[in-house]
Amino acid sequence: MNSVFPKLTSLAQFRQQFPALASKAYFNYGGQGPMPQVALSAILQAYQSIQNAGPFSEEVNVWIGQKSQETREAIAKELNVSPATITLTEDVTVGCNIGLWGIDWQSGDRLLLSDCEHPGVVATIQEIQRRFGIEVDYCNLLETLNGGDLLEAIAKHLKPNTKLVVLSHVVWNTGQVLPLTEIVQACRQNSPETKVLIDAAQSVGMLPLNLAETNVDFYAFTGHKWLCGPEGVGGFYVNPESLESLHPTFIGWRGITTNKTGEPTGWQSDARRFEVATSAYPLYCGLTAAINTHQSIASPQERYQQICNLSKYLWQKLSELPQVNCLLNSPPESGLVSFQVTGVSHRELVQTLEKQGFMIRTLRYPDCVRACVHYFTLPSEIDQLVEEIGKFNRR
Repeated sequence: MNSVFPKLTSLAQFRQQFPALASKAYFNYGGQGPMPQVALSAILQAYQSIQNAGPFSEEVNVWIGQKSQETREAIAKELNVSPATITLTEDVTVGCNIGLWGIDWQSGDRLLLSDCEHPGVVATIQEIQRRFGIEVDYCNLLETLNGGDLLEAIAKHLKPNTKLVVLSHVVWNTGQVLPLTEIVQACRQNSPETKVLIDAAQSVGMLPLNLAETNVDFYAFTGHKWLCGPEGVGGFYVNPESLESLHPTFIGWRGITTNKTGEPTGWQSDARRFEVATSAYPLYCGLTAAINTHQSIASPQERYQQICNLSKYLWQKLSELPQVNCLLNSPPESGLVSFQVTGVSHRELVQTLEKQGFMIRTLRYPDCVRACVHYFTLPSEIDQLVEEIGKFNRR
């Protein structure tokens, strides 16, 4: 471990910063990551400071501006972009809605998404289709999971009037990592007007990112999964070249400019225009503290490499069990490992394991179980999880 994380002298000592890890083997980072104690403390301290100063005061208003900017800067560092491109949101779904509803949709416009997108995103697109009369196309990513031309599977469904492509960077149900730069290039070749919106729920905090190089238009993410921040804080990246093409849907004082008499005069000049109004600002302190915790240990590349090392180990151990079928035929390129267990109810498996202190989850499509590893997951936890799964259908 020390060769992977030169700043980490003891993995056990580091894990003690996460109260949730003390009594369980946690494999649900793709659903919600456990917060480090420093994040919990930062949230509590922030609430106390606000109340001590007076929750609505000039002092607190200045403090809010400072903490909001610090959070944008911490996020921007993870994404390798300018803080001016970051909208602070509540979660990834809010970010996806900003991108989806902000398009100037006309009847007959086309939208392309995959067969592996989150139901919340699919439902939003269905409502946009109902309201505006757009056409929705689907590309089949599930069939490319273990072979086939993924880019071709996407490109063949692009039309001259495809206005938006909606995909995940890391597919939430299979763990497949999509080649973002190449996908954006294919969309640009289809039409300069084709925009790309990415559901980044499973990529931010896991993958080493350089969004500016990908030329992606919109990138919606959350802080409560792989970044291990508090629920209720996320973000939305907007490519500066695509800023003016996207219109605010929910509008409030944080996103507008005003004149001397307080009348609205326009939008903020950067991604802040998509922010609305009062938020739980102490949560920003928690997310910033969580991000700083990760960054103090190792680089994004080092963290990602360890995630892949551990997911490969889990995948290999599961593949050795005769009753287990991993969805991927080769080691994952992400921390998500999805698998099926023959002869048992996946729901019963998950419920039984939780009672024993192992946290994993079921997925409906495809019908499977998902276990997630982070860079600080212990190999011994993986061994114990696989051992219990191996025993299950012999009960």
